[in-house]
Amino acid sequence: MSLSYSKRVQIIECPRDAMQGWKTLIPTQTKITYLNSLLKVGFHTLDCGSFVSAKAIPQMADTKEVIAQLSLEGSKTKLLVIVANVRGAEEAVRFEQITYLGFPFSISPTFQIRNTNSSIKESLLRVDEIQNLCLKNNKELVLYLSMAFGNPYDDGYNEETLLHWADEMVKKNIKIISLADTVGIATPDQINFALATLIAAYPQAEFGVHLHSTAADWQEKLAAALDAGCKRFDGALKGIGGCPMATNELVGNMNTERMIGYFKEMDMIRFLNEEALEDSLRLAEQVFV
Repeated sequence: MSLSYSKRVQIIECPRDAMQGWKTLIPTQTKITYLNSLLKVGFHTLDCGSFVSAKAIPQMADTKEVIAQLSLEGSKTKLLVIVANVRGAEEAVRFEQITYLGFPFSISPTFQIRNTNSSIKESLLRVDEIQNLCLKNNKELVLYLSMAFGNPYDDGYNEETLLHWADEMVKKNIKIISLADTVGIATPDQINFALATLIAAYPQAEFGVHLHSTAADWQEKLAAALDAGCKRFDGALKGIGGCPMATNELVGNMNTERMIGYFKEMDMIRFLNEEALEDSLRLAEQVFV
């Protein structure tokens, strides 16, 4: 049996974001089993791991071993991994299975240091180097504008700051840019304005959202993005996740099964494997305990 939602909408499932801040270490084989289940669902992309410091994010230290045992045969889902520097990107591009490298570029200077141990200036150089590595190795860079809607550090923020950095990334010929509500503080008006502005201004680029939300505000945030013309949505089953480098209190990811239900109610057309989705939801209950 299949589950329908818009063929225009891409859902990027992010178990990496769900796992990276989890309080207990998840065994490698458990990750492999869970990710292989997710690969059967039919998501556009699976954000499956990261090539970052094992000291900083110990939960992702086994990404190489996990990717090597993923069953991609018969799956149309593409793999994405997060990198924080050129060394990580050099490791990631060696894997034929990987299509996308994601780099978090924070428009908050404080968070850029916390998250990637680099200044804004240094991170701009990393973006260029990682983009070149992607082009040389038949990969595609997904640029995340972190803290896209404000930050908890008293760093200066306004909408012009976000639009400026989006413009800078488009100038670098980056085709996929995702606005990340890293700590879940975005308002629907902010989301709608930013996406509507950017989508109209840069038709050559694809703009998505990586929203963090609660049970109380997920729908209005999702609707704001969709109404602005957004077609790319990150989420995680059961809404688990959050960036452990951002704040002490993690705000969960956009809940994937709620998103699917929302798109289904709007009578949009694409197909997911409903049985595989249910299997993955049951596995999630065992993984995140």
